[in-house]
Amino acid sequence: MKEDIKYLAALNTYTKFGPVRFKKLKARFPSWQAAFYAGEKELMSAGIDENIALDFIGQRKNISPDAIMEEIIREKIILITPDDRRYPKILKEIPDPPPLLYSRGELKEQDDFSLAVVGARKFSSYGKRLAEDIVRELSRYKITIVSGLALGIDALAHSAALLANGRTIGVLGSGVDSQSVYPAANRNLSEKIIAQGGAIISEFPLGAQGLKHHFPQRNRIIAGLSKGVLVIEAGEKSGSLITARFALDFNREVFAVPGSVYSPVSAGANALIKEGAILARNGADIIESLDLKRVSLYINTKSIAPETKEEKALLSFLGREPVHVNELIRLSGLSPAAVSGSLTIMEMKGMVKNLGGMEYVII
Repeated sequence: MKEDIKYLAALNTYTKFGPVRFKKLKARFPSWQAAFYAGEKELMSAGIDENIALDFIGQRKNISPDAIMEEIIREKIILITPDDRRYPKILKEIPDPPPLLYSRGELKEQDDFSLAVVGARKFSSYGKRLAEDIVRELSRYKITIVSGLALGIDALAHSAALLANGRTIGVLGSGVDSQSVYPAANRNLSEKIIAQGGAIISEFPLGAQGLKHHFPQRNRIIAGLSKGVLVIEAGEKSGSLITARFALDFNREVFAVPGSVYSPVSAGANALIKEGAILARNGADIIESLDLKRVSLYINTKSIAPETKEEKALLSFLGREPVHVNELIRLSGLSPAAVSGSLTIMEMKGMVKNLGGMEYVII
């Protein structure tokens, strides 16, 4: 298998072989090596059109499986096929899943609980705040954030997950090798994702550029990897809406953040809500709507270990509903200074949140 995969990688450099034709090749040949070296009649017997078969044979002499594999190893890229246990189970459910994934960084079991967050390249301060708040909340509940590493909301989603010490996966419309990551402005972000334990993945071979027709293909993977897709600020013709359509086709949930009816960057998200997308105000709306039993169990049983008797006392009176600091002083019997000092430290630890007006909730 390890030896044969280099021939799959070699076949994948021929751009006219997509998921449908790969399925035909796999059904006809005993190995990818046999498919790679097949003659015209053999390829046609697999269901490959004559002109495609002849074109591939003509180009094959310029494709070196060994050289391709050497570059893959040099770039520390992992090749993952649907037969590999590392291949995302949820991605196998979509029609014609990618026959080969290139990954820098590892895919993990917890990625079965993923949410795609996509949106406009040009966003408002409102969209920025919501993206960061929602992603931060979801990341705390161990939900993997999937997006397309594009400029705008995509990059915000990845960055917010990293800041929350969460896990995030970038799905590219280019190769994942260091010189091909697109857009180039986000190459540094891609390295941060990998360094923090996340991954960047693609179905496109090394050296593939971010061509316009690659992005609908990329969007289908974003939707396929996720339990649901959240759209934050998208215009009427945004690529984010393509991701949402794929999500519906794959029987995934679609969420949208409502925006001003006067804002062109909210037109697409508002239209999705009108068409039946679930209105999302925060991370809790998403978690409640998704049937993620393991994640829900984690949320419901999540415990925060207090380090002092003051923290223990205050946590016993805090919940999801806001509690005023004066009420905490009364209930706990602690001094105002002790309560104020403990709440400040607890907020720094990520245990509680100050909602303003001296009101606190547990996180």
